[in-house]
Amino acid sequence: MTIADPDPLPGTDTREVVRPRVTCRRCHRPLHDPESRILRLGPECRDPAERVVRHEVEQDALPGLD
Repeated sequence: MTIADPDPLPGTDTREVVRPRVTCRRCHRPLHDPESRILRLGPECRDPAERVVRHEVEQDALPGLD
C-alpha cells in the first residue's frame, strides 16, 4: 500500500511559472526579448527611432562600498 502525495494548496504550486503572452502590435507574433516586450514591437517591426533610450548617470558611491 503506497501513500499518494497530497495535492498542494491552491496558489502554492510553483512548478511552472506562466508568463503572460505578449505579441507584437504590428505582426502579432509572440515576443520574447525584454526590450521588445516593453515596446510591444518585434525587432523586425520596430523603427530605429522607437528604440528605448538609456541614459548613463553619474552617481556617488554608497558609503562603505569604496
